[in-house]
Amino acid sequence: MKGRGCMFESGLLFTLLSCVFFMGLVAWISYIKTKGSLNDSTGYFLAGRGLTGTFIAGSLLLTNLSAEQLVGLNGQAFRANLSNMAWEVTAAIAIIIMALYLLPKYLGRSFTTLPEFLNQRYDKGVRQYTTILFMLGYVFVTIPSMLYSGALAVLKLFDVPELMGISYTQSIWIIVWVIGIIGSIYAIFGGLKAVAISDTLNGVGLLIIGILVPILGFYALGEGSFLSGVKEIATNNPEKLNSIGSSSDSVPFSTIFTGMIFANLFYWASNQYVIQRTLGAKNLAEGQKGVIISGFYKLLVPFMMMLPGVIAFHLYGDSLKSVDLAYPALINAVLPWYLTGFFLAVLLGAVLSSFNSLLNSAATLFALDIYKPQFNPNVSDQKLISISKWFGAALAVVSMCVSPMLIHATDGLWDLIRKFTGFFNIPIIVILLVGVFSKWIPAFAAKTVIILHLFAYYMLVWGTGHLFGFSININFIHIYGILFVSEIALMILIGFWKPMKKPYEYRYNPKVDMMPWKYSIPLSIVLMACVVQTYFIFSPIGLAYETSVISPYFWPATIGLVLLTTGLIYWSMKSWTRKYQAYLLKNKPYKLNRTKKYSLQQNLNPIYSSKLLK
Repeated sequence: MKGRGCMFESGLLFTLLSCVFFMGLVAWISYIKTKGSLNDSTGYFLAGRGLTGTFIAGSLLLTNLSAEQLVGLNGQAFRANLSNMAWEVTAAIAIIIMALYLLPKYLGRSFTTLPEFLNQRYDKGVRQYTTILFMLGYVFVTIPSMLYSGALAVLKLFDVPELMGISYTQSIWIIVWVIGIIGSIYAIFGGLKAVAISDTLNGVGLLIIGILVPILGFYALGEGSFLSGVKEIATNNPEKLNSIGSSSDSVPFSTIFTGMIFANLFYWASNQYVIQRTLGAKNLAEGQKGVIISGFYKLLVPFMMMLPGVIAFHLYGDSLKSVDLAYPALINAVLPWYLTGFFLAVLLGAVLSSFNSLLNSAATLFALDIYKPQFNPNVSDQKLISISKWFGAALAVVSMCVSPMLIHATDGLWDLIRKFTGFFNIPIIVILLVGVFSKWIPAFAAKTVIILHLFAYYMLVWGTGHLFGFSININFIHIYGILFVSEIALMILIGFWKPMKKPYEYRYNPKVDMMPWKYSIPLSIVLMACVVQTYFIFSPIGLAYETSVISPYFWPATIGLVLLTTGLIYWSMKSWTRKYQAYLLKNKPYKLNRTKKYSLQQNLNPIYSSKLLK
């Protein structure tokens, strides 16, 4: 017994030391890369507008994919099937809209926060309303859920209660605070550039672990044979691999075409802690590159963050106390001891990434949308950064106090988070889209929608049951869609009734080169085709076929998709890309000069030099 205890202690020591080494390496590289670049507000809040596509994509990957997904999505796959992958895979639609249409609008106006744009489009009141919505969502929903899901994974991996001789609840509190303090240091002292660099480095580790875990899981399931493990999940309970959700699933397939589109559009096109990376892009081309590449990363989610949950179901059945323990249990069973430190570093990196990204964005919102316009319009950059850091520290403490309370979410963390996000995602994307597409709808319409939405959403999802004893049996994602359409209509009606006295004028004032990425349209087509193909794989057309490993319709459907995609790419390269460039730069204060060595016949691959007209 004494020998086993020594081995356990030495293994734990190795895990902790290797974890500290990997995390220290990321921190050191981030420090070297950001040294001397945080002297002004642009450097601190937008990384000096110098982020390349690689760093934007890497940061978006880690910002979006955290322990929330590792724990939550695998838990849902363990409990039901792969229908929850819709949240991740169909995000490609929103990503394409963001890259091709909204990002040029954002960079063309050179704002730092979304509420700043809404202030320009509507008024100061709308700016304050949306800032408050963001803050409440970050403090009470997004940040606590990320901290809690990370704590769950660490707790299961190391059996912290037994190791430290404390209760389960006490373990959650301790781990949440340790993760929170480390993440706060990154966000508060490093600024956006440090966040983006550390995210990219941790992203490489997440991809390695994400691919390795299901492979090891298949070996464990197949008792040493990878192919036997794959055959096991494809032939035994194949319905677990079905992504086409029924009405009884938490994500029915029909919701993809209603509220989910708008929920994803909010996340990828208006959520401050996501778009802040793109607002710091070196130029439009790099911004589009980063956003579109992140869409391809999202397609890996079913393989990296849901298949392990299915494997865990085949290994453990119904023996786990909570569905959210599926992924940590699998990790504990299949990961070699010499990789536990690396996994812990990656896991903490993923948690820290989302946590420090949220803190950085929340601090940016407070400094630029509350403190500066309301209290000190002439504040210096150094004072503004200092205020931002103090607010970030306070926000971190509040979030770390709220997070452990999620211990009562026994039905699964994922659905709970999505339901509460509904309080702020739909009204923000509604007023953003109306603001972009209209010039005469007033600020009063935006304020009305924000206030009414809070009451309407609560009543439709919970309120009737709490207050009147009956429930409205409509999936909350469909309620997203219903409220989106209703609120758009309400704003249009108010606009007809009481339009703005002077129509809003979009002022084009970019601070970076606005030439679009020449591959943005072709790769957007490929991305959409990959979304469809992913659904082919995880459906009755593919692996969820009842009577064999794969459906006989799979290959004909795949060939048809390839032919259609090839044709669309051809037309995009032939004419759509050129027309898109002309549309973005039409009547804009940019002068384009093609270098002399390129002839007119080479206009599909032009090299431009662009400069602002004086």
